[in-house]
Amino acid sequence: MEFEEDIKNLVKVSLFASVSLGYCYFVGKNIPKGFQRLLMILPVVLTFFSIPLFFNSVHLIGALSLYIAWLANFKLLLFAFEKGPLSAPSVSLSVFLSFACFPIGKRNAEKNPSQKSIFNYGVKALLLAIFLKVYHDYGDDMNRMIAWILFACSVYFFLELILVVSSITVELLLGVKLDPQFDEPYLSTSLQDFWGRRWNVMVNRILYPTIYNPVRTLSTKVIGRMWAPVPAVLTTFAVSGLMHELIFYYFTRDWPTWHTMLFFCIHGVSLVTEIMIKKSVNFRWSLPRHIATPLVMVFVLWTSYLLFFPELLRCKIIERAFEDYRAMAKIATGFV
Repeated sequence: MEFEEDIKNLVKVSLFASVSLGYCYFVGKNIPKGFQRLLMILPVVLTFFSIPLFFNSVHLIGALSLYIAWLANFKLLLFAFEKGPLSAPSVSLSVFLSFACFPIGKRNAEKNPSQKSIFNYGVKALLLAIFLKVYHDYGDDMNRMIAWILFACSVYFFLELILVVSSITVELLLGVKLDPQFDEPYLSTSLQDFWGRRWNVMVNRILYPTIYNPVRTLSTKVIGRMWAPVPAVLTTFAVSGLMHELIFYYFTRDWPTWHTMLFFCIHGVSLVTEIMIKKSVNFRWSLPRHIATPLVMVFVLWTSYLLFFPELLRCKIIERAFEDYRAMAKIATGFV
C-alpha cells in the first residue's frame, strides 16, 4: 500500500514541480538577474527541499533527493544570477523543465566523450542484478569487505544506469545531445581524476560554479591565487558532505551521524594534498597507471567501507529496495 501511495504522490509532485519550475522560467523572463530574482525563486527552492519527505520508497527518495532537492535547487540558485544550464540563451520551457528536473546537461562541444555500447550497459545491468541478489541472500554470511565491494559496485551500476535512462529519455523527447554522467571511475589515475572527471559528472558541474568558483574568487583576494584552490576544494567537499547527510536523513528520518561528512572532508583534504604535490613537481612526474589506479580505488573503497557503508546499512537500502521490487511485481501482476 505504501508503494502505491508513493506512486500517487509522485504524480502530484511531478505536477507541482512542473508548475513551480514554469513559474521560475517566467520569473527569469521578467525579473533581472540578481538578488531580486533570487528572492522570487527562493520559496520554490525551500519547498523542493521538502519533497523527498513525502515518500517511503528508497528508489523514489534517492531519485528525488538527487534530482530535485539537490541538483534542481542548485541549478535554480545559479539561474537566479543568470548562470548554469538553465540560463542558456533562448532556452525553451520544455528544455528548462528537463534540465532542471534531471541530472543532465547539454553536451560540451569542445569535448568528445567516449560513447558506450548497449553491450556495455547490458553487462552492467546483468552484474547489478547478480550482485544485488548475492548481497541480499548471502550478505550477512560473507566477509564484510567483500560484501561492501559487491554493494559499492551495485550502487555504481544502479546510478549509471538510471542516469543513462534519464539522458536517453530527454534525448528522444527533445533531440538534445547529452554528456554521459560516469566515465568508468574504476579507471581513475588520481583523486582529481575520480572526482573531477569520472564520478557523477553532473554533480561536479553544478558544484563547480555554485560553490568552487565563488569561494576561489573570494579566497584569491584574501590569500592569493596560489593557495585559493585550497579553501575552494575543501568548501566544495564540505557542501557535498552536507548534501549527502541530508539525503541520508531523507532515508532514515533520523539525526545524522556525520560519518558521511567526515568521508567527504577526508577526500577533500586528500585531494588538496594531491594537488599541492603535483604543483610542487610542476606536474612533471606521476605514478604509472597500473600503480596509480589500484591505489586510488583502494583508498576510495576503504574510506567508503569505514564511513559510507555503515550509513547505507543504517538506511537498510537493500532490504527496502527488494520491498519496492515486490510491490512493483504485485502492481504489475494486477494488470495481467
